[in-house]
Amino acid sequence: MAKENKRLATSKDLINEMFKIAGYSIGYDDIKDSKSEWYLKYTMTEEQNKTWREWGVKLIRKKFRLPIKTAQTEMAMFDLCYGLKIKNKKNGKV
Repeated sequence: MAKENKRLATSKDLINEMFKIAGYSIGYDDIKDSKSEWYLKYTMTEEQNKTWREWGVKLIRKKFRLPIKTAQTEMAMFDLCYGLKIKNKKNGKV
């Protein structure tokens, strides 16, 4: 059970940091029970996404003591499932 709690806590940290890096003042607690499609409402730039993924890899490595390649794979999967859409730099569209 402790491992499941660690996973949930890490997921919360990743989501909170994602919104913070993307410049939003919301977090996990604001969206966890949302029935709306919140993931369509918020975006981030490629640079913000890269910053978040690098931060996330470090967090995952620290919390779970994983090799860098494994942590990068875990972060890529988390980004695929929960990451914000990337907006186009030139016209601001997703």
